[in-house]
Amino acid sequence: MTKYILKRVGYSIVTLFLLVAITFFMMQLLPGDPFTGEKQLPAAQMEALYAKYGLDKPVWQQFFIYIGNVVQGDLGVSLTYNRAITLMITEAFAVSFDVGIRSICFAFIGGVLLGTLAAIKRGKAADTVAMIIALLGVSVPSFVVASVLQYFLGLKMYQATGMRIFAITGWEGFNSHILPVVALGFGSLATISRLMRTSMLDVLGQDYIKTAKAKGLSQSGIIFKHAMRNAIMPVVTVLGPITAGILTGGFVVESVFGIPGLGKYFVQSIQGLDYTMICGTTVFYGAFLIIANLVVDIAYGLIDPRVKLEG
Repeated sequence: MTKYILKRVGYSIVTLFLLVAITFFMMQLLPGDPFTGEKQLPAAQMEALYAKYGLDKPVWQQFFIYIGNVVQGDLGVSLTYNRAITLMITEAFAVSFDVGIRSICFAFIGGVLLGTLAAIKRGKAADTVAMIIALLGVSVPSFVVASVLQYFLGLKMYQATGMRIFAITGWEGFNSHILPVVALGFGSLATISRLMRTSMLDVLGQDYIKTAKAKGLSQSGIIFKHAMRNAIMPVVTVLGPITAGILTGGFVVESVFGIPGLGKYFVQSIQGLDYTMICGTTVFYGAFLIIANLVVDIAYGLIDPRVKLEG
């Protein structure tokens, strides 16, 4: 176990370094700079700004300075907000994490239940409905789902009933949590339900399930005590990429719903060519997702005793 974890940590460090390097140098290829809109400033003040943020140095020197600061836990200062990025992430990530965790739970629980139901009711109406939902989920982008939910469940329902059942924007109160969570988790719910359906159908055809039926066990007992444990393992395997998809997809959804999370800062930093903010959030999310994938790998090994973590 220790050898496996150390090996994965080593791979993770290399991955994170490459992620930082690629992001940093891609930012340098973009036309313009964070102070392009400040042309009305005198040349002396522009030079002072470049010197203050280290932009007057060669690119390779900026890169190694940035890497050294990252190793020390310093992600720099936002060129747009003139605030420490670490502090901004600390304040905003709590909201983004809340949105992401709720969406992951919604996608995982809903996808497992929907896929299981579709497998049990194979070829029936419930199976058809579940597959239609899954098809829509993998075909429609999250920001389109967000806009549709805002229009029909937010605006139209309010016009029809006069009650604000679902809030269109913000992140205060339970009614403002529902639509963003559904919009962000809907695509992952569809992916999980399809995978769960396929896996459950395979498990239900195994000999030990037939033996359990021959012993007279109830269908619910067979499903939840015998089939579910093995059928859910492929779903656990893809939780890492799904987590990545939800967290990175949350940038756009947060902007659509006006949620005060990291998505707001990230989108604005791209528009303003805020190099340090873009790199800082990329480093943070990269490290977060690498750790999440490591946890998923270990969890999969614990669920399936056949997986040899020492191998």
